[in-house]
Amino acid sequence: MVRWTFSPTIAATTVFAASLLAQAPNCDETLWKHVYNPSRLAVQEKCVTVTGTIVDATAGDKIHQQDGVRHEDSYGWLKLDPGQEKYVNDVNKRDEQGNLIFEIVCKYPARQVDAKAACAGFKSAVKLPLGSHVAITGTWVSDLDHGGRTVVML
Repeated sequence: MVRWTFSPTIAATTVFAASLLAQAPNCDETLWKHVYNPSRLAVQEKCVTVTGTIVDATAGDKIHQQDGVRHEDSYGWLKLDPGQEKYVNDVNKRDEQGNLIFEIVCKYPARQVDAKAACAGFKSAVKLPLGSHVAITGTWVSDLDHGGRTVVML
């Protein structure tokens, strides 16, 4: 589940974020049947809501620059709002410019052979506009195949 708002002021954004974080998050457990190789992911918290700004995770890749999401694995970066530092670790700080990764399950056609079966017949409709301030709800995990970087799966 993804909720976002476009707020004209930082104060309004902060109030919105605080109200979302006070609500109980609601995660879609059925998405896990579309996650390829789920054993690579160590669940840190089953359902969290984090807030921040969507920033470009493509590192200058001209092919995917329009939406800022890496299409080969459907992940992007969330520059977290202050007070949520626990969601990023040293790997995120070193390799992801300090950002939390969000992975949109089956957003783009799977290219990896082992991911194709998991996404067969399913495509996420989630849209996260680059530069927007959002609240993202999903499962917070450590990706063991990528040095333990932290990710929110949605």
